[in-house]
Amino acid sequence: MRSSYPEVEGVLAHVDKGILTLTLNRVEKKNAFTQTMYGAMADALAQASTDSAVRVVVIQGDANVFSAGNDIADFQTPSKVSQDKPVFRFMEEIARFPKPVLAAVCGPAVGIGTTLLLHCDLVYAGDNAAFSLPFVNLGLCPEAGSSLLLPKLLGHQRASEALLLGEPFFAEAALDMGLVNRIVPPTEANDHVQAQATKLAAKPLASLIATKRLLKQDSQAAVIARIREEALIFGEMLQGPAAQEAFAAFMEKRKPDFSKLAAQ
Repeated sequence: MRSSYPEVEGVLAHVDKGILTLTLNRVEKKNAFTQTMYGAMADALAQASTDSAVRVVVIQGDANVFSAGNDIADFQTPSKVSQDKPVFRFMEEIARFPKPVLAAVCGPAVGIGTTLLLHCDLVYAGDNAAFSLPFVNLGLCPEAGSSLLLPKLLGHQRASEALLLGEPFFAEAALDMGLVNRIVPPTEANDHVQAQATKLAAKPLASLIATKRLLKQDSQAAVIARIREEALIFGEMLQGPAAQEAFAAFMEKRKPDFSKLAAQ
């Protein structure tokens, strides 16, 4: 019997031959995440963690865009930040997910579009991929455990450059950093990841789970703790004047002016 995964606007879910493929499908908005999309991703991962029909998970966009990050309009909707919010549920589900997670990344991968990759086991990028972590530029702080994971991956200086300046870096740099495993043509990225996922799905699941657990066991608790710490600070900064100025500037298509804001 084939497992059923509900689809919502912006996320397609499909299970075939042991592979759950989650496709970001809001291309007209550059696959910017909404709370509904985060909820669907979190629910799918929670279900897949114990679903015997799923051995591997693939996250993908299309050949032109992976994700523009969090929907700015969603940021501007006043709401209390809590650990139960779909975005934080998604972060924790992907951080603790026991089975292999693969990603195919083409085009822009902004904010969460990059930080979620830190929790994937294999990442393949199109040669058009552009990664960016513009949290400081938006008056915010890192999320998804990236303030812990990025320095471990890149070293302090390169992590600081990525997080403090928030400037884009591209596929070759991501490969050099170790963020991605291989660069492929954008039109081949999703097929390449499916082929890699098929290889994994043919292997003994108990061995895959044990190996991933051993690889991550020294850091998983620390990562979850950092996700929660970042979420608290992020929520406070989201209501602050710097973030409000950044979002207003984005909507008004102008450069933000932080010069008159005091340190918080």
